Amino acid sequence: MAGGWSRDGAEHEQMDATVNDALERARRAMPKGESAELCDECGNAIPQARRLAVPGVQHCVGCQSELEQAARATELFNRRGSKDSQLR
Repeated sequence: MAGGWSRDGAEHEQMDATVNDALERARRAMPKGESAELCDECGNAIPQARRLAVPGVQHCVGCQSELEQAARATELFNRRGSKDSQLR
């Protein structure tokens, strides 16, 4: 059901695009390659168990948590939303 000036199915296309964007962001954020022995952010040693559990890891648990929190803060904005849907 489209409302206002939007065409039929526009809401579903917007939801699909939002989900696809989130999936692409998650795929890009996945570590690749060989795990680092020292954290890129703080320089502390990354435990062997973490390096084995997450291949390609580059950050310790503390730094990774901080990076993810900062990324979550920017995910709250829907940049694809139409002006019409934002006014409702």
